[in-house]
Amino acid sequence: MTTTQSPASTDATMQEVDVHLVIRRFDPEADSRPRWESYTVRQKPTDTVLAALHTVKWTLDGSLSFRRSCAHGVCGSDAMLINGENRLSCVTLIKDVGTELRIEPVRGLPVVKDLVVDMEPFFAQYRQVMPWLVNDDDPGFRERRQSPEERARFDDTTKCILCGACSTSCPVYWAGGDYLGPAAIVAAHRFIFDSRDRAAAERLDILNQRGGVWRCRTSFNCTQACPRGIAVTEAIEEVKRAIVSDRA
Repeated sequence: MTTTQSPASTDATMQEVDVHLVIRRFDPEADSRPRWESYTVRQKPTDTVLAALHTVKWTLDGSLSFRRSCAHGVCGSDAMLINGENRLSCVTLIKDVGTELRIEPVRGLPVVKDLVVDMEPFFAQYRQVMPWLVNDDDPGFRERRQSPEERARFDDTTKCILCGACSTSCPVYWAGGDYLGPAAIVAAHRFIFDSRDRAAAERLDILNQRGGVWRCRTSFNCTQACPRGIAVTEAIEEVKRAIVSDRA
C-alpha cells in the first residue's frame, strides 16, 4: 500500500523561518548621520523581501519608511540595495537571497528618509533626452504604421519601468556630476530607433555631450541590476554607434 504525504507537510517553502533584517536608517529630522537597526521577523521562504519589510513596519517599527505601490514589479517604486545588489523588493523572494538581509537605499541619490530617496534628480535627467514621440507629420486618417521588424528594433528598451536600479548601480553615476545615467540613455534609445520618430538627431546631439553616453565605462552593473532584463549596456553601445555613424 502506498501512502502519499500532503504537499504542506513536505514542502519546506511553506514553513516559516526567522528572517533577520539589518536596515540602514536615517531621519534627517532626528539623525546627524545614518545608523543601522536590526529586526527579526517570521516569514515563508516564498515571501518577498517587501513582505518582510511590511511585517517590520506593521508589527515592530511603524517609523520605518520605504516606497512601494503595485507590489508586482510594474511600478518600479521599491528599488533598494538588498545584500549589496540593486533589486525590487516586491519581486525578490527570501529563498533567493537568504534569511540574512542587509537593506540600504539605492546609491547616487539623496536620502529623504530611511530607504526613500529623492528621485527628482533622476527624473530631471530622464526629461533631458526628450522621452516622448516627436513627429509633426500629418498621418491623415491613418495610424503611423511600422512593420514588426521596425517595432522589434527598440522593443527591449520599451520595458523600462523607471525604477532607477540601473542608474543607481553605476559607479560613474555615484560620483555625481552631469552624467545622465543608463536609464535616461535607455529612454532615448527607445525613441532614437523608433521609425515613427523625427527627433533622433536631436537626442543624439544631447547624448554626445559631456554628460552623455561617453561617460559610460561599460561595467555592466546596469544590465545586471535591471529587474526587467533589459540589455542596458548593449543599448548604450548602440547609441554610441549611432552617434559615430551619424557624424561619419
